[in-house]
Amino acid sequence: MTPNYIVIGYPQLALAALFIVINIGLSLALNLGLGKSLLIASLRMVVQLLLVGYLLQWVFTLRNPLLIIILALAMTIMAGISSVNRTHRRFSSIYWSNFISLFCGSFLVTGFTVGGIIQVHPWYDPQYLIPLLGMILGNALTGTSLTLERFMEDLTNHREQIEALLTLGATRWEAAHQPIREALRIGMIPTINSMMVMGLVSLPGMMTGQILAGASPVDAIRYQIVIIFAQASGTAIATIGVVLLAFLSLFNQKHQLSDALYKQS
Repeated sequence: MTPNYIVIGYPQLALAALFIVINIGLSLALNLGLGKSLLIASLRMVVQLLLVGYLLQWVFTLRNPLLIIILALAMTIMAGISSVNRTHRRFSSIYWSNFISLFCGSFLVTGFTVGGIIQVHPWYDPQYLIPLLGMILGNALTGTSLTLERFMEDLTNHREQIEALLTLGATRWEAAHQPIREALRIGMIPTINSMMVMGLVSLPGMMTGQILAGASPVDAIRYQIVIIFAQASGTAIATIGVVLLAFLSLFNQKHQLSDALYKQS
């Protein structure tokens, strides 16, 4: 069966690599020091995407819900690790907090989207479940990393003020309320900003991909709206979850700020 889109072969991919070669050349010419990073990032991206492409070809043939759930859990674990690796300050349960938050945000939203909105049958159809989960996880990952980074930096930079509030009789929630609010705001900004300009400045990749594959633009837009709402909800749940778990880890029941926060070397 002939696909109703233009197939890109490996010669075309090699030609597209010229864009990165130009970037590396500009970095070297202007002494920006980005050449090595661009090269490594490009190679990693190509290898990772090719591996994922072949993996997804196999996954899409699966009809075993247990294997698909295991794959989804593996994606969530990797997202949690990646989120933590983007932060400079840590506490003892940070990996667990990230995993729980991403799991709750992504699985709840993906499950409702697949089963309740799109109404996929069976619900574990990997053609829908895995890509949707990946998109929701990707946005939630960015949100949790930004939220954690801001929250822990605020606790470090304003520790004296927070401890003064606690000494004067404020509860741990009252003392941490402003840093929590600011961290959540920072974590949601990328999602809100992308929603504000979507359709006017940018066309989302998922919608563009569907159109290139031959789908009706109106159908592709409806899918994209559902996905953007799902991403926003998943990011909100994950960021709220991670900052609350961090709050409970760093403030004890005696309303004291813990010394468990440390900087990653």
